[in-house]
Amino acid sequence: MNLNPQNQLNLYGVEENLRTLIALYDKGNLPSKILLTGQKGLGKCTLAYHLINYILSKDEEFSYNINEFKIYSKNKSFKLIINGTNPNFQLLDVSIDKKQINIDQIRSLLLNIKKSSFNDKPRFILIDNIEYLNKNSVNALLKDLEEPNENIYFILINNQRKLISTLKSRCLNFNISLSNETSLRVINQLIDDDIFDHVNNELINYYFTPGNIYNLNKFAINNEINLKDMKLKEFLKKMIKENYFKKDQNFKYLFYDYLELFLKNISLMDNMDYYSYFVKKIDNLKKYNLDEESFFIEFNEKILNG
Repeated sequence: MNLNPQNQLNLYGVEENLRTLIALYDKGNLPSKILLTGQKGLGKCTLAYHLINYILSKDEEFSYNINEFKIYSKNKSFKLIINGTNPNFQLLDVSIDKKQINIDQIRSLLLNIKKSSFNDKPRFILIDNIEYLNKNSVNALLKDLEEPNENIYFILINNQRKLISTLKSRCLNFNISLSNETSLRVINQLIDDDIFDHVNNELINYYFTPGNIYNLNKFAINNEINLKDMKLKEFLKKMIKENYFKKDQNFKYLFYDYLELFLKNISLMDNMDYYSYFVKKIDNLKKYNLDEESFFIEFNEKILNG
């Protein structure tokens, strides 16, 4: 299964959040600037796509199935979004080869906003991973968020990162979360199996989202790694020894989360000095793309083999 939110026909775990947003829209009260906030991997962006399809497909064949929380692959609006040709939808996200959503992307977006909608339907601007908006990009976006054109909805996806206050203040925030029980149910639905038959329970923590665990399982399958009998410390050692954090950029940030989990566990038994020291270093690695190799050598010597 491909977890790209754009392709997800089924909705898992956040059904009640969708019901809330649909009820607001049907009553004419849906905010024009929505912020969906929560951990990465909860299904926030998938939730946005399902809301958008519900609204855009209303008078089309194979319209959204609210009873089953399902998008039909034969639906016209869905196919146009997949093909990148839906005139009433625009996605803004960080490019694969970039570290930020740059101001040129915002300028292109603002030019498209000025065009008229198709068939007088609502228009949607979905901005994923808004933590990658830099200050200049935010400033360029703020005016249109302050006074958006009629019948245009902005949906911003926030992965629980600190936001520029002026951006946050212009949106109505919806906090998205899942219980541990729901997260496990969702991951089992995604893999159509029991995740504990594939991954050691030390690697499945309530801090992690279904998307996190799904990507971990996929990573293990792709690299032919048996995680069923591998505990957290052994897992970290293997990842560092084999340099997996260099080979797979998508896995790298999930690996950082596992480092923090291990630090948290040992700090509870020891002291918080190591936790604060290394967590700060991990945070700087994420922000400034610092030298990873020297960090992992230090982590291996002082923590894993200390």
